[in-house]
Amino acid sequence: MATGKKTRKPRSNRARAIAPIPPGFGTVTAYLTVDGGLAALEFYKHAFGARELMRRVTPDGKLIHGQVRLGDTVVLLSDRFPDSTTAAPSAIGTTTVSLHIYTKNVDALWDRAVAAGAKVAMPLENQFWGERYGRLVDPFGHHWTLAMRVKMSRAEMAAKQREAEAAFARGEHPGRDSPYGDA
Repeated sequence: MATGKKTRKPRSNRARAIAPIPPGFGTVTAYLTVDGGLAALEFYKHAFGARELMRRVTPDGKLIHGQVRLGDTVVLLSDRFPDSTTAAPSAIGTTTVSLHIYTKNVDALWDRAVAAGAKVAMPLENQFWGERYGRLVDPFGHHWTLAMRVKMSRAEMAAKQREAEAAFARGEHPGRDSPYGDA
């Protein structure tokens, strides 16, 4: 005779499916090595409006692993540790990559980053490829390019391209003589 109670099916011993890429991550994620990981977390929050997702810290205050979200992108970072296979820019005098940020208001983000302590390596200005673009170096030695697409006339783009080509022909490169490394 039915009692009206539903019987529960026994739980399966199968593990819940795990997505190979964690939620919120893209296919490629930058992992920065710095000297001063906790200060870097704070800088990225103030300079770029990053939202801290997590931090793991050693008892003596070094960042083992941190995560911040910049717009729709997660950036990972940690302090440099002895015997690590990665180096902070301060340890090698430069960095081998630039992190590129597209934003809806590049002037506001630029001003915010500079006010927070980023150094200008290449001034923010309209470029021949149709973007307002500039390059910064953060206090930890990482290079950041900030940009947004802008409407430019063909004549303005052509003039900017001629200027850039002439500079390259003279052996000049924007930011090459920067005091902040090989920005």
